[in-house]
Amino acid sequence: MYPTMQSPANAYSRVGLESNVAASNPHLLIVMLFDGAILNVNSAAVSIAHNDVAGKGQAISKAIEIINSGLKASLDMNAGGELAQRLAALYDYMVSRLLYANLHSSEPALKEVAGLLLEIKGAWEAIRDQANAA
Repeated sequence: MYPTMQSPANAYSRVGLESNVAASNPHLLIVMLFDGAILNVNSAAVSIAHNDVAGKGQAISKAIEIINSGLKASLDMNAGGELAQRLAALYDYMVSRLLYANLHSSEPALKEVAGLLLEIKGAWEAIRDQANAA
């Protein structure tokens, strides 16, 4: 078997992302997860508009993976208390809406999830800004 060849642009992008992750603080890493989830939700909406069923499925799957394995998994249920529990429930709701969007090609469901992600991301950015100011 021959190894899969990556384009130079993809390789450069991956190295840049890995460098950002290695140099990031926890708040920035969470913001990067939000960015990735939002990017994939928006990509799924574009795929729906272009009747690209495979692209829609891939983008939604990536968004779900980021939400479940990144955002939800990063919650500290002991230290976070009720807030962590509510965020976990909200992440579960987002995943259910993404599954609905995939099944029904629902742009409104994608728009809802993107809005929720943007709102929570804004709160994380505010926390980071307050921590940097302190």
